[in-house]
Amino acid sequence: MSACVPTRINSTSTKRNHPPHSPPPAPRRRFRIAGADVSASIAVFLIALPLSLGIALATGAPLQAGLVAAAVGGIVAGRIGGCPLQVSGPAAGLTVVTADLIQRYGWRTTCAVSVLAGFTQLALGCLRVARGALAVSPAIVHGMLAGIGVTIAVAQLHIVLGGTPQSSVLHNLRALPAQLADAPPASLAVSALTLALLLLWPRLPGRTGRLLRAVPAALVAVTGATTAAALAGAGLPEVDLPSWRSHALAGLPEGPVLGLVAAVLTTTLVCSVQSLLGAVAVDKLVAARSGPSAHVGRSDLDRELLGQGAANIVSGALGGLPVAGVAVRSTANVNAGALSRNSTMLHGVLVVIAALLMVPLLEFIPLASLAALVMAVGIQMVSLHHIRTVTRHREVLVYAVTTLGVVVFGVLEGVMLGIGVAVAVALHRLTRTRITHDEQEGVHHVHVRGQLTFLAVPRLSRALHLVPQGADAVVELDGSFMDHAAYETLHDWQRTHTARGGTVGITGRRAGVRIAEPATLAALAARSGTDDFGDDPAVVPPVAPAGAGCRCRPWTAWRNHQCEGPRQPAPSSGDAHPEGTGKFPPSGHELARGISAFQRHTAPLVRGELARLAREGQQPSQLFLTCADSRLVTSMITSSGPGDLFVVRNVGNLVPLPGEESGDDSVAAAIEYAVDVLRVRSITVCGHSGCGAMQALLSSEPGGARTPLKRWLRHGKPSLERLADDAGDLPELTGRDPADAVERLCLANVVQQLEHLHAHESVGRALREGALELHGMYFHVGEAQAYLLTGADGSEVFDRVRAAELSA
Repeated sequence: MSACVPTRINSTSTKRNHPPHSPPPAPRRRFRIAGADVSASIAVFLIALPLSLGIALATGAPLQAGLVAAAVGGIVAGRIGGCPLQVSGPAAGLTVVTADLIQRYGWRTTCAVSVLAGFTQLALGCLRVARGALAVSPAIVHGMLAGIGVTIAVAQLHIVLGGTPQSSVLHNLRALPAQLADAPPASLAVSALTLALLLLWPRLPGRTGRLLRAVPAALVAVTGATTAAALAGAGLPEVDLPSWRSHALAGLPEGPVLGLVAAVLTTTLVCSVQSLLGAVAVDKLVAARSGPSAHVGRSDLDRELLGQGAANIVSGALGGLPVAGVAVRSTANVNAGALSRNSTMLHGVLVVIAALLMVPLLEFIPLASLAALVMAVGIQMVSLHHIRTVTRHREVLVYAVTTLGVVVFGVLEGVMLGIGVAVAVALHRLTRTRITHDEQEGVHHVHVRGQLTFLAVPRLSRALHLVPQGADAVVELDGSFMDHAAYETLHDWQRTHTARGGTVGITGRRAGVRIAEPATLAALAARSGTDDFGDDPAVVPPVAPAGAGCRCRPWTAWRNHQCEGPRQPAPSSGDAHPEGTGKFPPSGHELARGISAFQRHTAPLVRGELARLAREGQQPSQLFLTCADSRLVTSMITSSGPGDLFVVRNVGNLVPLPGEESGDDSVAAAIEYAVDVLRVRSITVCGHSGCGAMQALLSSEPGGARTPLKRWLRHGKPSLERLADDAGDLPELTGRDPADAVERLCLANVVQQLEHLHAHESVGRALREGALELHGMYFHVGEAQAYLLTGADGSEVFDRVRAAELSA
């Protein structure tokens, strides 16, 4: 009884403290920082310290303002922001905007503008419009950053030369000749040393160089230049950090209302776009790195906007520079192995410690060295990679206008110019439609390249009326949009032309985008015997004339199929079917048409990948040995592309045993090349239903003529013996029994050919070394269902591959 008392007391206590059936309270988690976050924060801190001072110097703000922004960006934006590994702080992209604000309104009003910009970012974040910022053309964003980079580089060049920058880029360029004539040698030497270390340090060779490169180049450059200047006694102007007691905080904004509103909007625009694009870039870096990054979630852009807004409010109120995501520091954070937002926040804490305890050391840094550091950052903002990208996408005009607008007029004005040019270019592309007409072997082709709008209707009508009455015509729509006016014109002409005895075929495919209206698709579906075109947006069935009996189906999207009506039996020697009459056209015409469609539609999409494979050579991961049956399309059933599979096809997917007098070593040679040269990691033998080779094996009779086909099929006799051997283990299909003897032989043949593979020397050696795997596969053509061979308790089973398993 006494043993029951404690139990009853504990039960009562539990009921008093917790509701019935509630789980026990979770243990309190101790705050812990991963070692990777600590090391990453130190690396980012060593980069942020000199850059923050340099950016403050470039804007003309108090140098402490750069340290304040770096600390607030790390702690506030790091804690609240939606991108855990993005590092925020004073950004080079804000240098021009901030410098202009300081010159116009003074420092205290500039801080107030930062606070108001922060509140604007908070409002945008609450409205959840962050994704909308990504709709801005990349050419405008990169052009804006390039213009800012040019402005920074030209302005800092004056400090490098021992002078003072002017108020605009044009004034700075005009003053450069006189500045070059009076440049002090000591300032030039310190700047040159800084730039040389920045350029050469990341390129140190060897194992020692790899260890030394762990120290950031920016820190090495500034430290090396400072040490050299101190030893030489150059007497150059150095960093001056006044006491924190005299640090100026934000004040009430003073100036014209419209000017202040424009300043707030400009600051908000640059901060937001740079931070959001930086967050997207960090996601890509995290996804690409090989370390443990599975638990680093994707960025929440709306939360990131809220974090940046809160950081700008705090930084501006404390007298700091505007804050935005910084690409250089974020990249260093990811590459250093950061795992959480703790690295970003800890870097901010280190900046605070440095600002309080390292002032005497920081005041040894020559201003010329910081100016050279920021000038290098400005030059790097003009990215050749971005220029090549916008050129490839034919947006170099937008990029150039935005860059020149920022350089000549300012950031906001340059961005507005860029947006205007981008809209004009888009309208020009929308209205620029090329319509041509030509005749090939009696068939009139009208090719429309571009978007079909009402503006192109007159030219379309002229081209269509060049087709004679009663002639065969094909209209090729090489675009992604057709408005109602163009559709009515084309539809009316098609109806009139077919009523007068002509035939019209309309193809509408452009990079897999539907171009026909729903009514047209429904009518085509009714004519083709189906009302379902599937969910695949790549399916664009050609529009056939009424009564043509089109046999197109949605699954023909993977090939350049052009329907010519129902296939007819091959004509006899005395028959002749003119093209366009609905009969099966000559195979040469089909081949030429398929090649032409590939060059127009597919080649532009795969040219880049094929060029890479041509440079690097093929590196397939799998040898895929299957039948030569035309219904078995390896790339379709495996969702593979160029360079993925090394494919060997023959009649019956047979693997002859080595050493036999087969008279054909092509299969053995392919196996040896794949295993020993290409180093494939797996070999798959794939059979299929309705295999003609297996049917021939079952119906073969001894004797008769020794044709090449019969000589080849003798390699399948072991499969026939396996089927006939009742004691042998025959493979099974999960979910159903084999339909007939042919299907049982097809399944047994896959297992038998896998055994033949073991007999090949290269395969056996790779299997013993654990460098190779063998797989069996069976594809049922009628069901469009793939099965993978597995072994369970010594039995061979073909498991059905379901969509859920594939998606997992």
